[in-house]
Amino acid sequence: MAHKFKELQIWKRSRLLCSKIYEVTSKFPDSEKFGLTNQLRRASVSIPSNIAERSSRKSKKDFSRFLQISIGSAYEIETQLLISHDLKFISEDELQPFLSELNEIIKMISKFKSTLN
Repeated sequence: MAHKFKELQIWKRSRLLCSKIYEVTSKFPDSEKFGLTNQLRRASVSIPSNIAERSSRKSKKDFSRFLQISIGSAYEIETQLLISHDLKFISEDELQPFLSELNEIIKMISKFKSTLN
């Protein structure tokens, strides 16, 4: 049951989100290089990476488990973006599109995951 991950909208959108996370974190203070910047980047890379890596698995159960990990990474990003906003590293205008896109990605992953069960 190998999925062609490059055709999955959730993979495409999460990959684009990752690029936007890198872009916004490049403006964070240097003191955050090993803090929020690193955490946000790692979590954002995790979403498309888990989808791609696990899409080759033969087991629906295995793939479903890694989709759940991707959802966890999305919630991690949401929390870290909110903290970044609290610390005034990103504005409300920068925050809202991220939260909207994360919400959509979570919904898409959840819906796709439900088709595997």
